[in-house]
Amino acid sequence: MYNLPTFAEQYKIDMSVKTIWFIVNPISGTQQKKKVVAKIPEYFPEDRFAVEIKYTEYAGHAAEIAREAVEKKVDIVVAVGGDGTVNESARALIHSDVALGIVPCGSGNGLARHLDLPMNADGAMQIISECNIHTLDYGLINGKPFFCTAGVGFDAFLSDKFNKSGKRGLLSYIENALREGSKYEPETYELEIHEPESEVRTYRAFLITCANASQYGNDFYIAPHASMSDGLLDVTIMEPFSVIESAQIAYQLVNKTITQNSKIKTIKCKELTIHRKTPGVIHVDGDPLDDVEDLHVSLIAKDIKMVVNLNKQSWQHPLLKIFTDLYNEVSQPLIETPKKISRINGEILNKLRNKN
Repeated sequence: MYNLPTFAEQYKIDMSVKTIWFIVNPISGTQQKKKVVAKIPEYFPEDRFAVEIKYTEYAGHAAEIAREAVEKKVDIVVAVGGDGTVNESARALIHSDVALGIVPCGSGNGLARHLDLPMNADGAMQIISECNIHTLDYGLINGKPFFCTAGVGFDAFLSDKFNKSGKRGLLSYIENALREGSKYEPETYELEIHEPESEVRTYRAFLITCANASQYGNDFYIAPHASMSDGLLDVTIMEPFSVIESAQIAYQLVNKTITQNSKIKTIKCKELTIHRKTPGVIHVDGDPLDDVEDLHVSLIAKDIKMVVNLNKQSWQHPLLKIFTDLYNEVSQPLIETPKKISRINGEILNKLRNKN
């Protein structure tokens, strides 16, 4: 008698029931979580998934739930919320066999966007239900894990301002950037690169970003060639630039060509230390940390599992036309005046408000 393979064995389909916990932050982000939760049975039927829904009740609760999931050997933890919920959950899952899934409900959604996850709940849950799991890299900055970007300079300064403003969303972030950008004073930094080769470089920089993933969030690509599976950090050094040049930089951040800008220097490395003269603010995946002098940054390879999207689709960022129009206007061979720059900034904000 022959033992013929089953259909599932023949086509290598995993028919086992997977345990999956949804960590839902009911107050964060932009989407109504009740609607998301109501759709879960549609994408996670009982014959394939053992589902539990866990609601966070206080800061740090998502990390506690994720650690419990590791102890109980859950297959997948799904963060339903903004970047804070996602990062809390992810930090608790490093060194484990529990995979992170994301239903993005925040304003930035940097990690979800890098992974090409749909920005709507239906699309994200469809991807999670397919259970395509890859083991990926993450970064450490002064011992704290990060998954997209961490660094020092204007982006850290802006994260601090944004955090203190109490407002969320892309519009608030751009308002802060336009208001504070011309006031910010660049600093001089010493970069001590440890791996793969030892060397020391000095830069006067507007910002220095250490990227594990390609973007900050909202599809602003500070390191468009960064990969979460190459075992290297993409370090972007942005040198000081004029107000006129800011239009080109904004445009290139959105259309993934920032590395072509003459004010940008890039380094690929596994480990480095950034020295500066006085302590100040840094950011870790957009969260500000104050009173930090030296930054030790390293890449931890293949140490977190994440659900990924294998059906990537290209699309055009909705802000691309706004920044293209801006770039075309200010890049004309004219002498720009502060009054005209102020008017253009106002036009950007008006266009963004109209889109929202």
